[in-house]
Amino acid sequence: MIISIVAFIVILGPLIIIHEAGHFLMAKRLGVRVLRFSMGFPPRIFGIRRGETEYVIGATPIGGYVRMLGDEVGEEPKSDDLHTFLVEIEHDLVGAARATGALDAVASAHAALAVGHDVAAGERPSPADNDEDATLYNLACRLATGDSAQALTVLGRALKPEESLFLNRIRLAGSAEKALTSLRANPPDELLGAFRACAFPTQRLWKRVAIVLAGPASNILLAPILLTILFMYGVPTPLPVVGQVQAGLPAAMAGLQTGDNIIAVNGKRTPTWDDFSDAVKASKGAPVTLEVERPQGGSPAHERLTITPRREQQKTIYGTMASDWIIGVMSRGDESTRRFNPVSAAYHAVIMTGSMTAQMVIGIASIISGKIPLRENVGGPIMIAQLAGHVAHQGFASVLLFTVMLSLNLGIMNLLPMPVLDGGQLAFFVFEGLRGKPLATRHREIALQVGLFLLVAVLAFFIFNDISRIVQG
Repeated sequence: MIISIVAFIVILGPLIIIHEAGHFLMAKRLGVRVLRFSMGFPPRIFGIRRGETEYVIGATPIGGYVRMLGDEVGEEPKSDDLHTFLVEIEHDLVGAARATGALDAVASAHAALAVGHDVAAGERPSPADNDEDATLYNLACRLATGDSAQALTVLGRALKPEESLFLNRIRLAGSAEKALTSLRANPPDELLGAFRACAFPTQRLWKRVAIVLAGPASNILLAPILLTILFMYGVPTPLPVVGQVQAGLPAAMAGLQTGDNIIAVNGKRTPTWDDFSDAVKASKGAPVTLEVERPQGGSPAHERLTITPRREQQKTIYGTMASDWIIGVMSRGDESTRRFNPVSAAYHAVIMTGSMTAQMVIGIASIISGKIPLRENVGGPIMIAQLAGHVAHQGFASVLLFTVMLSLNLGIMNLLPMPVLDGGQLAFFVFEGLRGKPLATRHREIALQVGLFLLVAVLAFFIFNDISRIVQG
């Protein structure tokens, strides 16, 4: 059980981080301000600020989120959003001053504020007592005297327009807190313009679509990368050795036996079981000639058999029935490790990613349409943890393949048009593009509440279903 839990966290945790990193990197690339990148959910264990973003580690290892500036799409910024923006500007200024060492020298700088100041004695505003507020007031007063070189020395970089606006208001108000309150209550156009330039909701529609889509895309694009590594490392490949021969079907009637090694079909070599199976299905019912190596005494005997495939109903990987061309044999399970060079590995990785993605999409569609029983073919976090623990005992290749499948599932499931998922946001954006304006805030809130209820209900069903499987054995 412990191994399953650890394997679950070790495998799923990085996939969620990669998902959120997709949002994060795309937002940064398109000029959106990212306030926080959290690995895990609260309570917070550790956090550090680098540049404009706070990087946080939460106590709940499964999960994560990216918080961007802004809240409501297509509306004037709320007072709380402006407050957040101003606090971020304050952090930027203080962080830059700390990086240059100016924060350590604030006491002496603060003592020199009165020199050259035009405010009469006793009327000059007094900055707050804390170092950060005093640093901002110090910088604001230096700018007021026109000494921009001093400001550049303190920050180590040029001032942004919104920073200059904030510092000037600090100088007039006497403290950062009073300046923040004043600007929040009556924001000038320059501040609103700066907010809109870096807030997520006020970006052009294509940028918002790109940012939201980047999360699922990261999970999907990770699959061929991991598969390339897997194919280079070596994958267990089933050999074309016959196991069970089903009575009454073409193979048995033609004389194929357990232990026969299929060398070629219609003169084309079949080094793997999949090659052999594909050749039979591709015949479309036409007779196929099998070259067989049959164990016999000390040396194998070579046989040539002609078999006509029969069309039969077979159970698919989705649990449904479909007709296909078969001869009635099953693999014995013999395997060999097959390795590819980097170019061939990348090619096969892309092909396999496409095939797995198509299978998953068809499977999800079949579940939604009711063709596949939901209870028997889906699993929740408990089942995923059990599978993670199982593959952890099977070696690197099995863990890597399981990670690929989980990453693809995470990417595809997040594209479902459920309001609390990325697909729900994308659906809102499609509606906005068709309508020419965003959905009303009240309607979005209702949709999110319904979506959250459905997500909790589905998760509860999955957990109950997993527990039922365990109880029933």
